[in-house]
Amino acid sequence: MKKKVILIVLILMLTLSLSVQAQIRVGQFPQNVEDEYVLNPDAVEIEAWLQNLDVPWELVFLPESNRALISERDGRVLQVENGNLKSESYLELDIDSRGEGGLMGMVHHPDFPETPYIYLMYTYTSSNGQLYNRVSRFTDQGNQAVEEEIIIDQIPAGNNHNGGRIAFGPDGMLYITTGETFTRKIAQDLDNLGGKILRLTPEGIIPADNPFENSPVYSLGHRNPQGIAWHPETGDLFISDHGPSGKDGLRAKDRIKVVEAGSNFGWPDKIGYFEDGEYANPLIMWENAVPPSGMSFYQGNLYVGTLRSESLVRIGLNRNSDEYTVESIEHLFNDGSGNTAYGRIRKAVVGPDGYLYFLTNNRDGRGRPRENDDQILRFKLEK
Repeated sequence: MKKKVILIVLILMLTLSLSVQAQIRVGQFPQNVEDEYVLNPDAVEIEAWLQNLDVPWELVFLPESNRALISERDGRVLQVENGNLKSESYLELDIDSRGEGGLMGMVHHPDFPETPYIYLMYTYTSSNGQLYNRVSRFTDQGNQAVEEEIIIDQIPAGNNHNGGRIAFGPDGMLYITTGETFTRKIAQDLDNLGGKILRLTPEGIIPADNPFENSPVYSLGHRNPQGIAWHPETGDLFISDHGPSGKDGLRAKDRIKVVEAGSNFGWPDKIGYFEDGEYANPLIMWENAVPPSGMSFYQGNLYVGTLRSESLVRIGLNRNSDEYTVESIEHLFNDGSGNTAYGRIRKAVVGPDGYLYFLTNNRDGRGRPRENDDQILRFKLEK
């Protein structure tokens, strides 16, 4: 009798798995280039900028100053002055850092320091025990940040898939990436803030020219977008998004996307490239698990921090007419056979000194901590 019950349970689980797979349509890979792996790239000399950090998520250089801020996932914001880490925290928040949550994205106001606001996205538990993400801004007072003002609240949160990146676009608007918290259907629900790219004014007001009336939603149909960057010449918005990576009976399918106002990328109805035009298509989709996180354009290429693949991915792009062509995909600091130089990389950031900085995340519970982890490393390429 016991064996029969176990068999029935297994059959039901298999049926459910097949049903899920049938619901998610998997398309083609849009790029026509093979990934390359380079453990020690030419002309790249790495310098250790800061060491012994605890899961740094964001690095922000403050304009018209010699200061920088670092968000750590446990709720601390650290301050760097003249390249030296200050002993006292700039800000400490009461957050919930379970799973992938905690203190995540950070950005300064576009008119800083005249408008001295620092924006942060973090996970917290409400008074009734509900887990949420919110974006708040604080007033910079030199050695500390004070006076929290909530910009947007009750963004869905979970142990996984919180999105978490925030940035100001060339239009002066605040963009926020949110995840679907493993509740796939909310990515297609315009009344739900999860699985979206949100767009607000710096004061948290919905812009009149947003694509959906009276809604902060700028784009939908995303799974777990953790990177956001604008092309320096065209102003086009690029994001990175995590694929199933073995979940839902699907493997990997991490993506890079070019996002337009109102675009729907189809998750969880589809993933990948389709020619039917029903949904927006990704620019890149990977077969193997990457997953891509924070990214920046540097000297004409897109640099993407990646987690499981433990590499800094350099993407060469060409733009013909209104479309981008992927010319190259290089996994820096990874030889393609399991040997990597720096482990998990959370983000790439361009500094005011012309260096490209990147943040390791080997102490996040999923990496293999190395000596002096976590670190912020940097290099400069000659133009």
